[in-house]
Amino acid sequence: MCKIYFQMENKLDDIDFMILKELQKDGRASFTEIADRLKVSISNVRSRVTKLIEDKTIQIVGRINPQNVGFNAYANIAVSVRPAKLIPNVIDTLMKMPEVSFLANTAGEFDIEVDIMSKNNEQLHQLVNQKIAKIEGVFQTKTTLYMKVHKYAQPDLDLVK
Repeated sequence: MCKIYFQMENKLDDIDFMILKELQKDGRASFTEIADRLKVSISNVRSRVTKLIEDKTIQIVGRINPQNVGFNAYANIAVSVRPAKLIPNVIDTLMKMPEVSFLANTAGEFDIEVDIMSKNNEQLHQLVNQKIAKIEGVFQTKTTLYMKVHKYAQPDLDLVK
């Protein structure tokens, strides 16, 4: 007999989504302010935010504007790995690089997509050619420079409701 296991989707209700939207607008908003805007109790907001943090739905961090702090070179790097069994090792190595701001497995011509933020093009060049290209299993890379970032935003939660 074959057993099939399904991972239960994390169920968020309307109040959870409203709290998340409020925190997206202002991550420093107090529980009192959020409770007042949503017309719910402070303890309700506090317990829900605690649960959302514990189940890793949200992480409270300070979000910077990369250009304002000196990141002037952005790129997307598509990485092809051979043999494919080395993909997990390449991902682990890339995960440890502080320049990596986004990392995902992909389907198609390349195996991994990486977004990089660097101080300048020279630093980006060294990262691609001296670090990434030399990781065991990296067969090919394709770098796309972002000339200007026009939008850098959190996802719109209304798209999943």
